[in-house]
Amino acid sequence: MCGICGELRLDGAPADLETIQAMMGELVRRGPDHGGSYSDGALGFGHRRLSIIDLSVRSNQPMVDAELGLALVFNGTIYNYRALRRELEGRGYRFFSEGDSEVILKAWHAWGTDCCARLHGMFAFAVWDANQKVLFLARDRFGIKPLYWSEQGGTLRFASSTQALLAGGGVDTAIDPVALHHLFTLHAVVPAPRTILRGVRKLTPGHWLRFDARGGRTEGTYWRLDATRPAEPRSDADWLEATHVALRQAVKVRSEVADVPVGVLLSGGLDSSLLVALLAEAGVSDLRTFSVGFEDTPEEAGSEFQYSDLVVERYGTRHHRFLVPNAQVLQRLPEAIDAMTEPMFGQDAVAFYLLAEQVSREVKVVQSGQGADEVFGGYFWYPRIAAEREGAPVERFAKHYFDRDHDEYLRMITDAYAGEDHTSALIAERLAEPDADELLDAVLRLDATTLIVDDPVKRVDNMTMAWGLEARVPFLDHQLVELAARCPPELKLREGGKYPLKAMARGLLPDAVIDRPKGYFPMPALKYVRGPFLELMRDVLASRAGRERGLYRQTYLDQLLAAPDMHHTRIQGNKLWHLALLELWLQRNVDALG
Repeated sequence: MCGICGELRLDGAPADLETIQAMMGELVRRGPDHGGSYSDGALGFGHRRLSIIDLSVRSNQPMVDAELGLALVFNGTIYNYRALRRELEGRGYRFFSEGDSEVILKAWHAWGTDCCARLHGMFAFAVWDANQKVLFLARDRFGIKPLYWSEQGGTLRFASSTQALLAGGGVDTAIDPVALHHLFTLHAVVPAPRTILRGVRKLTPGHWLRFDARGGRTEGTYWRLDATRPAEPRSDADWLEATHVALRQAVKVRSEVADVPVGVLLSGGLDSSLLVALLAEAGVSDLRTFSVGFEDTPEEAGSEFQYSDLVVERYGTRHHRFLVPNAQVLQRLPEAIDAMTEPMFGQDAVAFYLLAEQVSREVKVVQSGQGADEVFGGYFWYPRIAAEREGAPVERFAKHYFDRDHDEYLRMITDAYAGEDHTSALIAERLAEPDADELLDAVLRLDATTLIVDDPVKRVDNMTMAWGLEARVPFLDHQLVELAARCPPELKLREGGKYPLKAMARGLLPDAVIDRPKGYFPMPALKYVRGPFLELMRDVLASRAGRERGLYRQTYLDQLLAAPDMHHTRIQGNKLWHLALLELWLQRNVDALG
């Protein structure tokens, strides 16, 4: 786990190492253990390391293989690196380190762009081939690791965060109106390659980019998700057994591939509780678990300790509970926003930020339950979408998912940013892609490959890496997801959703944890907005910067401010919080540069 950045000059000039240092300065928290840079004429690399595998200096980066003429910066973990290393050694490659980074270098040399499909893990990396004068960028199948890039004035730059690119200077920070539409329709999701800033793009998950020193660019796809039934029918028992085997292996490998202890973020829900059970089943001793809770509101409890405590009691974990008062949430909110590589509306972003701070004092790696709901159909809107019989697929989806319909968006946004219904067009295109048998197959595939990337997955990466903490997500193991995508939707939706996981959990977890109503990482103060939280949002939206930016219509703001805890999206987000969050993110991450 690390922070990476780099620059390739396309005009023949040498790379600017001062710019590399400026970008690295924004990545220190992602990689507090070591920093290094490298240059080769027009190419410059920067790296900040969080040491997880092969803690020796031999795995420091940028990693240079002078014999092969290659240099690498890499963020992530390759879980099958030992098997790949054995295969590469069989082909005659010699290794000078013991970690997974060098395996990527040799894999690129051996297989070129095909190397990505052989990697099992989470990754964003860049390889410089000095012989071919080629820069190669790649990102994992689910975008678990971020990779942003920009091109301007004959210079290409890339980095693990938007803030690092902005620190390099020269980025067009105008708001992308298409991305703005996506942001307010899809719960802060802006599908790649766009971001909210016109001059910043991100590499699409499951894709690679290749640049030559003259500016030539090619992009390729190395992975797609098939959501069709297998040719040979399987019984329910077959599906359940296959799921258990795949998830057990995903959890096990994410515990074993580390030279430091691995903990679990235990929310009290089925997903993270199941991780604890499977780790215990795999024989992991001295399990360390971590939970966070917040103050209650009259409408909603602020913690799920009653459930996490049951799991702790069952498995005797070394448990840490953190209860955070609202005053501290409000005080630390700006810090969490500074850690967001893009605006995030999910109310649990601050929760993860504050939890990660505490957890990072105990361990450097944790497993987390993100992805289970999207992969196994755990959210309440899935059965509602499945029950729809009228309208086009995008209409059936939008009715239960979109934060705002296009008409409301036009009532919210000023004329300067108004336009077509970009989100409906994009989602219609994605839902119509081949290799999905039913609408819900297409919806779950869209969630796993696109929507999840910019919501829970990005949130967990940003908030944990802000404290030098690596989060691993077994439910997004690509082999497990490939299996689940072909499983009949009706089996996944049985018993309120996530039936394969609930069936697996029987006997491993207390029934109270399995049968509880679906919960969400609670942060009531950002859902039911009152008191000092309301005053913060009111001040942000009424600020001079906000007025001059002119994003929102005053009539719409007045409507929300008149009843701030009454206006929620279809999936229970607070609409006022959405507007205030974007404005505050822009003020702290873009305006601050000027």
